[in-house]
Amino acid sequence: MSAQQDTHRLSPSEPEVIRQKAVDLVLTGKKQVQAAKLLGVSDWSVGQWMKKYRQKGRKSLENRKRGTHTPNTLLKPNQERVIYQTVCERHPDEEGLPFSLWTREAIQKLIFKKYGIQAALRTMTDYLKRWGMTPQKPVAKAYEQKPESVRRWLEEEYPQIKARAKKEKGLIFWEDEMGLRSDHVSGRSFSPKGKTPVLEKTGKRFSYNMISAINNSGRLHFSIFGGSFNTPVYLRFLARLIRQHHGKKVFLIVDGHPVHRGTTVQTWLQEHVNQIECFYLPGYSPDLNPDEFLNNDIKETLFKAGYPRDEKNLKAMLKGKLYQIQKDSARIVNFFKAPSVLYAAA
Repeated sequence: MSAQQDTHRLSPSEPEVIRQKAVDLVLTGKKQVQAAKLLGVSDWSVGQWMKKYRQKGRKSLENRKRGTHTPNTLLKPNQERVIYQTVCERHPDEEGLPFSLWTREAIQKLIFKKYGIQAALRTMTDYLKRWGMTPQKPVAKAYEQKPESVRRWLEEEYPQIKARAKKEKGLIFWEDEMGLRSDHVSGRSFSPKGKTPVLEKTGKRFSYNMISAINNSGRLHFSIFGGSFNTPVYLRFLARLIRQHHGKKVFLIVDGHPVHRGTTVQTWLQEHVNQIECFYLPGYSPDLNPDEFLNNDIKETLFKAGYPRDEKNLKAMLKGKLYQIQKDSARIVNFFKAPSVLYAAA
């Protein structure tokens, strides 16, 4: 090998042989520098090997087994099972802990509360890895959401809508509205520790709005508008929606926004009942609407290439992004694969 061997590239047995030879050379009278030169290793390595030999003998020069890791046994198997089930099935506040999410610190406190065992945070990392748990962004869920209403929607109401749509050869769409402001910030930027990255953009505030409807076949319809979401905006969108489906009835699922339930809208729907029918999600349940994932996609990706200079520029960016997504049916279908909306995937 070269003047200084890379012991990481040797066969498993060779590093140990070199260490043993280096020690033997020094013990027979060679200086550490001479031994290092003869074996093609660094002076520092020979010095470290001699130090280990003097402290712990030849055993310390043997190769260590790599890749072995003794799993943490701080908790007994039944205790570990209880902690795992608690994290999966309950919230920290239900256990009387001052946390809203299951962080390492929260699980550490849970173990101490249940078993009086004080575990290190590093131990929490070991357990979480063993359990197959990873840090994930939680889905927001309103306190006001009524579990019974959600159950009825998933088990009774939506299956009935689905059966009717199939029988009448109609199309099910999920609708939602969203506003986007010029000062919206998404994503992260790498920067040296302690130095917050600076994002340069206009100091003016302006916004633009969109209304959209998607289905699980990958279709998207949208309209963008300035100003508030109101009855005329909504009715124009509904009229376009039924025109674009050539006689097929639209089964439209919406939330409880006041515009959706307004008297004028209800009258219009009655007049067009053979073309479109609206159904209302349970209150405070945006997590049940796949169209929310389209909104999130746009919020996360629209400004990645740069921020708008003015309202006209924001409108063009938003329209361009929606046209891009509209052409990508697989991307739209993926919105229906989130756990909370799998019920709507087929």
